[in-house]
Formats: sequence, structure tokens, C-alpha cells
Amino acid sequence: MIESRDSSYVTKQGDARLVGDIGGTNARFGWQASAGARIEDIQTLACAQHQSLEAAIRAYLSLTGKPMPVVASLGMANPVTHDSVAMTNHHWRFSVADMRHSLGLKRLCVLNDFTALALALPTLEASVLRQVGGGPPVPNAPMALLGAGTGLGVSGLLRGSGGGWVPLAGEGGHVSLTAHTKLEFDVVQHLQKLHGHVSAERVLSGAGLVALYDALNTLHGVRFEPLNDASQVLQTALTQNQGPAMEAVHLFCGFLGSVAGDLALTLGARGGVYIGGGIVPRLGQLFWQSPFRERFEAKGRFSTYLRDIPVWVIESPQSPALQGAAQALEGSG
Repeated sequence: MIESRDSSYVTKQGDARLVGDIGGTNARFGWQASAGARIEDIQTLACAQHQSLEAAIRAYLSLTGKPMPVVASLGMANPVTHDSVAMTNHHWRFSVADMRHSLGLKRLCVLNDFTALALALPTLEASVLRQVGGGPPVPNAPMALLGAGTGLGVSGLLRGSGGGWVPLAGEGGHVSLTAHTKLEFDVVQHLQKLHGHVSAERVLSGAGLVALYDALNTLHGVRFEPLNDASQVLQTALTQNQGPAMEAVHLFCGFLGSVAGDLALTLGARGGVYIGGGIVPRLGQLFWQSPFRERFEAKGRFSTYLRDIPVWVIESPQSPALQGAAQALEGSG
């Protein structure tokens, strides 16, 4: 997390906060009247309709009639390691310090969006979680988080020495993708010819779902109906329930299961694995009937270990990352 603040500013619990969850396609903003207050006036703005993040923030404040707040905390869909932030899946670039000064904020925190979502995991209500196999979580054990949307976000949550939760900030979506079936090997080989390195995000994202559909077109030597975005692939799979779009979704879910299983093993995530992002909740029954859980557990000698780990799909109508962004303000003082 990168933070910029006025040297004279002292945190006040009553200060209003702007919180944001900034993806490659949409920017979601909310308003928190004070520390611990309910996040309200949540609005979603299309990134493509705004020249910069600062412009989007000003548009949100104008839309809701809110004044410029004292404090803001933003989760971003890209690495956040320096004052200069450049989005991976969008053209917005900015300096944290410069944007704070330009907006007139006293304090601005910027963190990875899945780090923000990880911070929100302990606060999620059962009503927004749907379990996909496994047993009950082990209390205080590590939790894993991943989610496909414009890109593939990955994070985790560990218990700290002081008893609080510590989020992991990384770029696990760019690990190398591994294949399990002959068709998957053929798909990965095809994508290697196009891109060289084939990361998990190459297939586990909106663009990745289209890439899977196009790869099947090439590998099967058949001229399928051209589908240009993930929404078209999803809609075709949901309405036809067969054919290349359905096969692409099947591949997507299998790859996601493998990546999720690897993450669970890496973190020892006996506290559970959470699936966020915008794609999986839209799959509906296609996901529940997919090979996801089978592939999640298909880890040879450690299949028994994974069999007990619960997986939940986050089905929240609002972005839980907004709550995590607010929580980041509490953790950093």
C-alpha cells in the first residue's frame, strides 16, 4: 500500500472518506461518513468514459452531490509499489502524492484491489457466499482469494502476531499456466505461439475467455461464430448449453480449479478459498456443473488435504473491496 498525507494531518474518526474499487473496466466508489460507518451512495462508473482516475472521482462527487472528502482509500487492479501507479488493464496513470494535492485531500491510500478485498473477507456475511464443496473452515487458518474479471486477481489473508489479519499483496495472476488434459496442452501451446509466456490471466479473465474460444476455433479447424468479448461467450454458453462457447467455459472452470488448488496448497489455506471477480458469479449453473471442484482437488498425494478445504463464491451485489479499502485506513493509522 502507498500512502500520501499532509504532514500536519491527524487522523480523526469523524472524517468523511471516499472509498474506491478501481478495475480495468469499471470504477466503483462509495461514501463513508466516518470511520466504521456504513458505506453508502455506491456508484459504478465506466473507466473508458473518464480521462483519468481524478476525473472519475470528481464525476462521482458531482453525481452524488458530495463534497471533496478529507480522506480517500482506493483499491486498484494493478501492482501498487511506488508513488507512480500505472494500471495494467487500462490507460490511467497517476502519482499518489500529486493526485492527493490536486484533489485537496489530507490523506490518500492506494492499494491493490485484491489486497483490499482480502481485508474484507472476515466481514463477509453468509448471505453473499455460496460454498463449492469442502468442509468447515479451520479457525484462524490462512485464507486464499482469487477472482477473474478484466484480469486475474490473487491475494490471501494471514493471522498476524498481534491477532489481526495481514493481507498479501502480490501478482499471482501472472504465474505460469499449467495444463492437465490433452486439449489444455494444445490450448497452452497455441497461446505460447501467440504470446510466449502463458500466464494464468491469459485464460482466467474476460479476454482470456475469448482467447479460449478463439483457440478452440483454430484447434478444431472450424469457423465458429465470431464472439468478441466475454459477455458474448458467456451469453452464448448459457443459452445454447453446448458448442464451442460451452467448451470454452468448461476449459475456463477447469483451469480455474487447478490454479485455485495450487494457491490453496501454497498458502495452506485451510481457512478457505474465496472466489471474487465478475465472471464466475455470472456463470450460474454452468459453474456448479463444471469440473472446477474436481480439478481443485486433483493434486495427487495432496488430494485428501484439499478435499476438506471449503471454497466460496462471493455473490455480493456491491463490491466488498470497498469495505476492505475502508479497513485499510484503520490498519495504517
